[in-house]
Amino acid sequence: MNLQARIDEVDRRVEAACRRSGRNSADVRVIAVTKYVSLEATREALDHGLNQVGENRWQDAKEKWEALGQRGEWHFIGHLQTNKVKEVIGKFAYIHSLDRLSLAKELEKEAAKRNITVDCFIQVNVSGEESKYGLPPQELEAFAEQLLSYSHLRIVGLMTMAPLESEAEATRPVFRQLRELRDQLNAREILPYPVPHLSMGMSGDFEVAIEEGATWVRLGSVLVGKS
Repeated sequence: MNLQARIDEVDRRVEAACRRSGRNSADVRVIAVTKYVSLEATREALDHGLNQVGENRWQDAKEKWEALGQRGEWHFIGHLQTNKVKEVIGKFAYIHSLDRLSLAKELEKEAAKRNITVDCFIQVNVSGEESKYGLPPQELEAFAEQLLSYSHLRIVGLMTMAPLESEAEATRPVFRQLRELRDQLNAREILPYPVPHLSMGMSGDFEVAIEEGATWVRLGSVLVGKS
């Protein structure tokens, strides 16, 4: 299946998931996760209109960003080490993996130097798996309160990764809980603005994530393939 055929198939599946859940497909945006593909494959994705690009590690993204960074919007979706913040900040429109105060402090410091605001998702480890990064759900509200003093960070949503399941349906409780956490955060008005987004759902489970409210899905192999 070529790239255009995969794009068309993903679009069809997104539309179907939205119909099932009574949502507007315009409210769901797709990030093309290019971490496993080459510079040329990333260029091809952009040429085909996939203008939201996701990368996990600066070491892997550097060559692609230097060649293509002026095209599309770039999302940093992997675990971000504090010593890589200087490399990433100002290049990626969104950081999906804010999960600790030390990272928030470094992002705030570097954003203040550049006089920019960084759009961040707070990563929550809903599943509780030790192999995954993210805050425990019960710490989310206290963490959000701590971020109030960081004027160069804007929390635009929550992010999670579901366990790898043989049946996508098994991921539903994880996605549902992230939506409930977002709704609770907004209801309690912990931040002085609404937090609209949910970054959740990958190649194996994105339809379930959409049914549970995902506004951004992160698609690699099902969309851009693997090198």
